Amino acid sequence: MSKVLLVLHVLAAIIAIGPVTVAASMFPPAVRKAAQESAAEAPSAATVRLLHRICRRYATLGLAVPVLGMATAAVMGVLGSAWLITSMVLTAAAAGILVALVLPRQEALLGQLGSHQVVDRSHTAPLGMYTGLFNLLWATVTVLMIVRPGSTTGA
Repeated sequence: MSKVLLVLHVLAAIIAIGPVTVAASMFPPAVRKAAQESAAEAPSAATVRLLHRICRRYATLGLAVPVLGMATAAVMGVLGSAWLITSMVLTAAAAGILVALVLPRQEALLGQLGSHQVVDRSHTAPLGMYTGLFNLLWATVTVLMIVRPGSTTGA
């Protein structure tokens, strides 16, 4: 059972979190490009809307990652391990950054783009920073999941 849960947990992480990290990273330059184009050049604006939709939808799917992770850890009997607790805290921090900082800023930039307001690097730099922090937290969690300090499995 633990192998099935672990496979589902890893697949959920790849399928749900991967697209969020990529789409969120692509969003700031895409919104700057769309802001420079005229309304007649709608493909860039459509791309920005698509990237935001990917972030929102896959973030919701991403809820499966910690749920499956907790189930896997419970079956494996490692819920009290320091590396796992650290990973859970970092996962919660990443989710908080995504929900409180990244997605609302994307929505605000979409609003500015829709109202033809000026969108430049000063508007997108904070979003890029929060996105980078989100990605760094997920990378750290991934490393912790692979290395598992103090693990007795030899990994």
